[in-house]
Amino acid sequence: MTFQEFLQTAFSPVNTVLSILLILAVIYWLFTIVTGLDIDVGLDADMDVDIDAPDGQVHVPENPSPWIQFLTFLDLDIVPITYFLTISLFFTWLGSFYLEVFASFQVWVSAMFVFPIFLGSILLTKLLLKPLNPFFREINHKGERPHDFLGRTGRLKSTIHGNKIGILEVFIGSDPMTLMVKSKDGEKIEYGETVFIVDEDPNRKYFYVATEIRF
Repeated sequence: MTFQEFLQTAFSPVNTVLSILLILAVIYWLFTIVTGLDIDVGLDADMDVDIDAPDGQVHVPENPSPWIQFLTFLDLDIVPITYFLTISLFFTWLGSFYLEVFASFQVWVSAMFVFPIFLGSILLTKLLLKPLNPFFREINHKGERPHDFLGRTGRLKSTIHGNKIGILEVFIGSDPMTLMVKSKDGEKIEYGETVFIVDEDPNRKYFYVATEIRF
């Protein structure tokens, strides 16, 4: 295959969107490597989950939503979503690319294959990253003891209010950590807001946060 044929296949009507997304993913990782900054890629999902302090394992409630069950099935409570999506996108692009190379379907037929290829890609990504789960779990839960988080600031990765549990990103030095948090007074705190860790659950399952420290 010549380079021109490669470009024609990579930017065919079916593969153009996938190719552009893959290029953006490469730019994202290059930017992250060069600058050390992490562009915010978050999901404001209904993360009504529980976390067990000793091992940091996320437990799904008795009646979890299908979305939470799906995320847990893919190990996205352990694996960073940016890693997972980048690898899944690459496999999807690869499958769609070679489908056009070795098959001569009409455009609409090839487009119909993209979704099952994507589903197969996320399952393959889950299997490939499975051996690395202990590594990701160690990264996500390393750092200082829980009581040392009190008084620190972080940025919410989901909207919280009432008894809803959300996710807070805290930096220990240059290392990002994710904590399960609740609103201290039940007030609604939006995704992306900077908050203070003001208290800790007696069972050490989550922390309480507020937009300001009140004395």
